[in-house]
Amino acid sequence: MSSASTVFRQAAAGDIPDMLRIRLAVNENRLRDPGRVTPQMYEDFLERDGRGWVAQIDGVTVAFSYANRLDGSIWALFVDPEHEGKGLAKVLLGLATAWLFESGFAEIMLDTGTGTRADLFYARQGWTRSDAGAADVRYTLARPAP
Repeated sequence: MSSASTVFRQAAAGDIPDMLRIRLAVNENRLRDPGRVTPQMYEDFLERDGRGWVAQIDGVTVAFSYANRLDGSIWALFVDPEHEGKGLAKVLLGLATAWLFESGFAEIMLDTGTGTRADLFYARQGWTRSDAGAADVRYTLARPAP
């Protein structure tokens, strides 16, 4: 029996349909209005406003992340529900945070839903948690000391 081949790489415009599919398939942090996040937004974050990465298993995109170069935030981190628990999010988060720190940010941030699995995930990754409103929590991460 052969094992699956996992590849992490920078996202390209051709990955956007898969990223949209994954974003709409998640069980938590579901979009109430799927039209609110457009394909153009994904394209803008590829190079103009940030950078994206994908995880592929046997050539199929199953997870992605985006970092926002405008405000030093993680704009997106999503894993296809069928591929959760494989460590993909941890690697993609590492790629995004490293790029933001290399881009000059001393601290980076992200917002997520309070009490979600993502909330627990970021806490386990060493991010600092604070309230960001009734339903959200903000996480920050300082650049590691040299």
